Amino acid sequence: MIIPAIDLIDGRVVRLYQGDYQQKTQYEVDPIDVVNDYADQGASWLHIVDLTGAKDTSKRQLSLIQSMVDTHRMKFQAGGGIRSEAEVAQLLEAGVSRVVIGSLAVKQPELVKSWIQTFGAEHIVLALDVNIDEAGNKLIATHGWQQNSGIALEALLEDFSEVGVRHVLCTDISRDGTLQGANTALYQDVASKFATVSWQASGGIGSLADIEALKPTGVGGVILGRALLEGKFTVKEAIACWQNV
Repeated sequence: MIIPAIDLIDGRVVRLYQGDYQQKTQYEVDPIDVVNDYADQGASWLHIVDLTGAKDTSKRQLSLIQSMVDTHRMKFQAGGGIRSEAEVAQLLEAGVSRVVIGSLAVKQPELVKSWIQTFGAEHIVLALDVNIDEAGNKLIATHGWQQNSGIALEALLEDFSEVGVRHVLCTDISRDGTLQGANTALYQDVASKFATVSWQASGGIGSLADIEALKPTGVGGVILGRALLEGKFTVKEAIACWQNV
């Protein structure tokens, strides 16, 4: 499945380079217009990152997210610094289908596992960002990629498998925002080790050839951000490419 992504700061569509707020590109498009445009092109899901809410939970862009959901044009998964069960419930009540949980899955795994049990595995996506070291270890980074947790991706997934985790969005940090292609070896490896997980590939996809290269890996979804906003290809072209599996 092709999943377009939209990052929001103070109601505006942006992209950060490798998670750095100081390296921000702002796009002069209205978020609702983006929803309608991507839906018109055949997208059935949209991935929303609330970067304002990630920095300050009191400023979560709930009304904007609600307005996007209220278009009823597609389904949505949304996140950005989710820290409490109340925030998960808030997003689900706003009509978001899946809530994306990042750093907290590493810092407080028991808490996040309880959310999977409370709300159901179908409604939670773990967003795990990895740095791959020289030995090939996939180490999860937290706090907007500023800190290395020292925890291996596989170890965390083994832990979360006991509550039946279903959706995992995995980003190779070194590829994000670079448009230099996804890390296909990473996804091939994790998809084979954790076959019950629907993996979402994210980071580095800059061409239809990059989407093509992900087909044999076994991922369930492909997150597309910067490439769409910069017109490298369209949502419609990406969907057509992915469907020719």
